[in-house]
Amino acid sequence: QMLGYTVLDYAAAGVMGDLTETAKKEGWDKSVPAALQKFSVYEGKWVAAPVNVHSVNWLWINKAVMDKIGGAEPKTFDDFIALLDKAKAAGVTPLALGGQNWQEATMFDSVVLSTGGPEFYKKAFNDLDEESLKSDTMKKSFDNLAKLVTYVDPNFSGRDWNLATAMVIKGDALVQVMGDWAKGEFHAAKKTPGTDFLCYRFPGTDGSVIYNSDMFGMFNVPDDRKAAQAALATATLSKSFQSAFNVVKGSVPARTDVPDTDFDACGKKGIADLKKANEGGTLFGSLAQGYGAPPAVANAYKDVVSKFVHGQIKTSDEAVTELVKAIDDAK
Repeated sequence: QMLGYTVLDYAAAGVMGDLTETAKKEGWDKSVPAALQKFSVYEGKWVAAPVNVHSVNWLWINKAVMDKIGGAEPKTFDDFIALLDKAKAAGVTPLALGGQNWQEATMFDSVVLSTGGPEFYKKAFNDLDEESLKSDTMKKSFDNLAKLVTYVDPNFSGRDWNLATAMVIKGDALVQVMGDWAKGEFHAAKKTPGTDFLCYRFPGTDGSVIYNSDMFGMFNVPDDRKAAQAALATATLSKSFQSAFNVVKGSVPARTDVPDTDFDACGKKGIADLKKANEGGTLFGSLAQGYGAPPAVANAYKDVVSKFVHGQIKTSDEAVTELVKAIDDAK
């Protein structure tokens, strides 16, 4: 299993196999979103089979707590702050977060999209445009992140993501901002969307999807193993596997023509959102999850965001300066 830039690195080294014949036969060109093909196709050859599409701009909410505080789906960032205030007033931890750099940066992906909009997110976190990275909009994004951090509990440092999800499942916290792998935890706890928990897009990001994707990279193999490799690739992107696997994983299929029949309400929304974002040009790689830029840049980004969350970087002005410098050094 590989993530996007790793696939491209191995492909550039000339060690990946060629799945193009299988891809043509199975119609991958038409069914796999272009954003994923950027990583699974190298110099016109298919070299990897995407397994799924995860998206990170989700809220996961405990419905009983939401009902208790009289909350409603937050459509804007200000709505979200008002909702967190209601939870705080009711004595519930408003925001479940694990204080690890990738979790903090994953949440910041959504904050930046919400604060600046789709075009800004793309310019800053996919194109690495310096004007965007050092802009007032980025400063405001850091200010908004600072607001969110005031709603986490004091013990958040170092907490694993699934323990933060468990806080929401148990009703110890109202909401977690996390990728849709969190839904696998609700699923394992026998919880049902709409009854036990709610899934909403991060306020201000509806219509866009920030994604990452697990891929099976296929290496050069001897001729006597090529048929088996093609069979594995075919099975991976078959509609039946894409449905069965992603129903359990919490992600959505890596092809847009898989029926949503077996998916729950959150899965159905995820599938519809992916289709819409793919068609509308609002499907963006997650910088935190290694699909916005190469790993060195992603690591530099996570480091700056984490230092800001934990108070080593004090102001949004300083954060923006450090972000530009760190990304520059990592390029």
